Amino acid sequence: MNNVILKAENIYKSFKTVKKVSLEILKGISLEIEPEKITVIVGASGAGKSTLLHLLGALDRPDSGEVFYEDKNIFNLSDERLAKFRNENIGFIFQFHHLLPEFTALENVAIPQMINGTSLNDASENGKELLETVGLSERAEHKPAELSGGEQQRVAVARALANNPQIIFADEPTGNLDSANSDAIHKLIIELKVKYNKTFVIVTHNQNLVELADKVFEIKDGKINPKSS
Repeated sequence: MNNVILKAENIYKSFKTVKKVSLEILKGISLEIEPEKITVIVGASGAGKSTLLHLLGALDRPDSGEVFYEDKNIFNLSDERLAKFRNENIGFIFQFHHLLPEFTALENVAIPQMINGTSLNDASENGKELLETVGLSERAEHKPAELSGGEQQRVAVARALANNPQIIFADEPTGNLDSANSDAIHKLIIELKVKYNKTFVIVTHNQNLVELADKVFEIKDGKINPKSS
C-alpha cells in the first residue's frame, strides 16, 4: 500500500434525530488517500463531509466499515489505543482555532507534544520552529486574544504539525477568515506539503482551495465519487 496512506472501505454512519428517527448520512463510503498530496472533499451542507472527516481522523467510529492506515485497521483498536494512535499520527485544523485561551501561542503548540511525552524544552524548541514556519515567531508569547483571526489560525496550523503527524485533516480551515487571510492559509498549506511532505485531507466550500487540490471527492446522497474538473 505504498501509494496509499489511508483507505476507507464501505463506511456507514447514521444519527438519531430528536424524534429518535435514524438518519443515514454515509452509505457505503470507500476511498483512498495518496500520501504527500492535498485531497479535498466537497459537497452540499449536511452531505456528511465533516462526519466523514471525523471518521477518517479517528474522532468517531462508524456504524460499520473499516479505515486502514498503512494496512492497520484502526477501528480494531481499543478507545485508549485509538486515542494514542490519533495523537501520534494525525493532526487537525478546524474552522475555529480552538486554542486554549489561557496559554500563549508557543504553549498551545508545545502542549500536544508534552501530552505525547516530549520534554518541555524539546517541545518549546520545536514549537518555536513551527511558529517560525507559519510566520509567527514574533508572536510566540502572545495569547490567542492578542492575535488576529488569521494569526490564531496559523497557530492552529502549527499545533496540527506539532507531533509530526502522517496526515493533517482540516475542516473548513478558512471558513472563518476573510479572503486575504484565506489566501495566506492556502499558500501556507501548499508550503507545508512541500517542506514537510505532508498529506492533507480538507473539507471546504472555498473554490480557491479546491483548485489547489491534487484530488477532489464529492459527497452526494451518502456516496462519494472523484469530482471531474
